[in-house]
Amino acid sequence: MLGPEFPDVLRLAAMGDGGAFARLWREMHPPLLRYLRLSTGDTAEDLASEVWLEVARRIGRFRGGEPEFRGWLFTLARRRLIDQRRYETRHPELPTGDDARLDGPAADDTMAAALEDISTEAALAFIATLPRDQAEIVVLRVVVGLDATQVAKIVGKSPGAVRIAAHRGLRTLTARLGGADAASPDAGARAPGTGIVAPGWGA
Repeated sequence: MLGPEFPDVLRLAAMGDGGAFARLWREMHPPLLRYLRLSTGDTAEDLASEVWLEVARRIGRFRGGEPEFRGWLFTLARRRLIDQRRYETRHPELPTGDDARLDGPAADDTMAAALEDISTEAALAFIATLPRDQAEIVVLRVVVGLDATQVAKIVGKSPGAVRIAAHRGLRTLTARLGGADAASPDAGARAPGTGIVAPGWGA
């Protein structure tokens, strides 16, 4: 997080300062790429480039702080994903038979490792075994660090629906790992055998 520096960095980036824009990119590109990889795999880099080009075109009209900017960035990314899915629906490709790996657990075989190291292919594949809406919400909440209200605006659901989907998704992953029972929604969901609770599910 850029914190107190964000307003000045944003102002300079909007004025065309390449260094300031690069600071925004370095801060927010890694979670953006992880989010896109969940749905697009190898095309995530190309899609992320399109998102940043749109940011560059529209940054001068953006108003808000750092949390709002992160929400805006992922809203743009989700719109790109929707456009891509529509294109793929109109131009379907034959399956390659390479999707069996999505049914397996993360390589480290623990929930904590899957969430903390979600940039790895195994962790993303594990999260991707969830229904699409749950997987997307889990990534936005845990990896990107957005709160339920911000995620709700991005995915077009109520904050309550986001909290429920996040809890159900994590509970499903916990069950698939064969660990302890998922904790209650109010207490958060505990990774089996780790003592780690996924942060902020009730936020």
